[in-house]
Amino acid sequence: MTATTAAGTKAFASAADLEEKQVTFAELAPGLYAYTAEGDPNSGIIVGDDGVAVVDAQATPVMARDVLARIRGVTDLPVTHVILSHYHAVRVLGASAYGAHSVVASQGTLELIRERGQQDWESELGRFPRLFRAAESVPGLTWPNVVFDRRLSLFLGKRELQVLHLGKGHTQGDTVVWLPKEKVLYSGDLVEFGATPYCGDAHFRDWPATLDRLLDLGPQKLVPGRGEALTNAADCRRAIEGTRDFLKALFALAEDGAAKGEGLKAIYDRAMETLAPKYGHWVIFQHCMPFDVTRAVDEAQGHARPRIWTAERDREMWATLAG
Repeated sequence: MTATTAAGTKAFASAADLEEKQVTFAELAPGLYAYTAEGDPNSGIIVGDDGVAVVDAQATPVMARDVLARIRGVTDLPVTHVILSHYHAVRVLGASAYGAHSVVASQGTLELIRERGQQDWESELGRFPRLFRAAESVPGLTWPNVVFDRRLSLFLGKRELQVLHLGKGHTQGDTVVWLPKEKVLYSGDLVEFGATPYCGDAHFRDWPATLDRLLDLGPQKLVPGRGEALTNAADCRRAIEGTRDFLKALFALAEDGAAKGEGLKAIYDRAMETLAPKYGHWVIFQHCMPFDVTRAVDEAQGHARPRIWTAERDREMWATLAG
């Protein structure tokens, strides 16, 4: 349901979304867990012989403590690594709660934190305040102390984790965590399942090829950025291909509109009309589409690097497209 104000106009982004979600903590394979919450941001937990790695930290230390409590229900081993699948505040600002000695990110992610970390935090907090419970507990930006370019192998005792940057997509720095022995993939927001991809910082021309590389890994189980964990190869493929289909459809509309010289509002209206019948039931569709179309049109018009979102730019765009 789309939230509205008393005056009947659509509320900004998800500012009026106050409904708490039911958390599921599921074991996908021995020591490999998915923390999911009905379309809210997911986290992954990997228990090794001598420590635990967390993939995506949640938005605040207070929210991270719930993940930590689930971990303590299955192991007393310390959390030694927090791995950032990308830089968005809702994914990373809870990292301090785990006490990990290593915070791991790609070089592309580090560059985004340096360039736009503070603006992104302020922007996301305004868009979706429910996802920043106890925002006052955030001590500041999350900075990695282990940075890699394309590939990093980590070992928790005998358990191998491959931390991979396979290309641009959701952001320029997207990272996946691949367990080659178990064939379990933690994808971050490169892949969603039953949830709308957020594309405000996306690279539309790169993202489908990056997803093809995920398919080449042959995952048997997958924890997406949002949505339930997938537990068989067919569903993993369906999630990856479904994300790819949405991206291609949206960008084709943007390219067509840009080539015709149409304005952003006209392209947005046609995108909503065209895509809502197939994708409108996905979680946060109404929330994401103004940001998604704006970025798609920017890229179609030749702006290869995503513009920085600020709280002010957010609201101006929302008033134009979704008001």
